[in-house]
Amino acid sequence: MIEVKIDSIRVSLMSQHRVVVLKEVDAERYLPIWIGPFEADAITVQLQEIQVARPLTHDLLKSIIDEMGATISHIMVSELKNDTFYARIVMDVNGNSMEIDARPSDAIALAVRVHAPVFVAEEVMEMASIVPEPSLEEVSPEGESIPLSEEEEEQLSVFRDFINELDLDDLEKKN
Repeated sequence: MIEVKIDSIRVSLMSQHRVVVLKEVDAERYLPIWIGPFEADAITVQLQEIQVARPLTHDLLKSIIDEMGATISHIMVSELKNDTFYARIVMDVNGNSMEIDARPSDAIALAVRVHAPVFVAEEVMEMASIVPEPSLEEVSPEGESIPLSEEEEEQLSVFRDFINELDLDDLEKKN
């Protein structure tokens, strides 16, 4: 199991869907999971500590779990099948461990309410995680810029030449 934190919730410009981005705690791997707008709002409301007039569905679920004397130990994004993520809510009920099947978005919305850790199965991270590419100009551990290679310089020279040849004075005359 790999521990993750919620990095962000992003909006798709092409649809009503949202993406919750989970970031591995000890590495630069990210797991994007498409979720619905209501679940995204439920997660965001809790993360931003927004007060709502009446309990949301995930608040109700938390209250029921509390009243039953159960505690949520963690949630885990456990599987990825046919482009669909699956999660498990792991609870302690009267000294017995119980796992409940859930959509990752609902499990995460509940986890943020009870401050439970979120984990992802290693197989899921291997199949669906993203590792960002390093920037063009890398920085050394001491904070100094690492020069670009000759090949990288050559590739960028076309753009550098184009920018240097722009006549910005001509733009001012048109305005």
